[in-house]
Amino acid sequence: MTLALEAKSVVKQYPVGSGTVTAVDGASFRLQPGEFVALVGPSGSGKTTMLAILATLLAPTSGSIVIGGQDLADMSQKERTRFRRRNIGFTFQDNNLVSYLTALENVELMLRLNGEFNAAGRKRARELLALLGLEERMNVLPRQLSGGQQQRVAIARSLINRPTLLLADEPTASLDTERAIQVVETLASLVHEQGHAGIMVTHDLRMVEFADRIIHMLDGRVERIITPQDDLSCLADPAACRLITPDVLGIEASTAA
Repeated sequence: MTLALEAKSVVKQYPVGSGTVTAVDGASFRLQPGEFVALVGPSGSGKTTMLAILATLLAPTSGSIVIGGQDLADMSQKERTRFRRRNIGFTFQDNNLVSYLTALENVELMLRLNGEFNAAGRKRARELLALLGLEERMNVLPRQLSGGQQQRVAIARSLINRPTLLLADEPTASLDTERAIQVVETLASLVHEQGHAGIMVTHDLRMVEFADRIIHMLDGRVERIITPQDDLSCLADPAACRLITPDVLGIEASTAA
């Protein structure tokens, strides 16, 4: 089976004065289709930069990103933009819904951008919204939806093109606990059921119970990779961690530490 994502020895550096700052430092990991992973770490750990690289919004200084068997380094900027629209879905903290479009029109917008606004696409948009419990709210504007409902519209929009990779950046930050759990549980279920690979950046460790694995970044490095069954206190105490073995990750032992 083709991997959904392979990040290999990814480095991102920025020039600062006479030196450089390393935002991502040799990060390596893999995702299978249907796998949902939480990306955690303190502010400044490199999570946001890593997400931007995976989204093709930033190019790594060195290393490689392969999504669905396609190496991003082999693409021109125009090709990467086209690839991003068709193969990468986004869910953001603030939803980024268009205020004057209905819930359904917000989802259909991605079809229009990709030139796939046809009967089959419109049917899929309605099916996704119904699956997310919004069958009765399709034709209302974002301001008429609750925060959790808006986030579910954003999830439908991110999935409309059947992306290989789904990226969720703090999707629960503005939600209360009950709605946050509903959103992440739904997101994880759709990733598992529809065969996408999903990465969720979060600071809320209550949400990681829905992930298959947890990638903990620190100072730009992949510090450790944990399963939800492990004691989450290991995120604060490295000595408490039980790492997944390198052979399960499919990477060299030296990159798993």
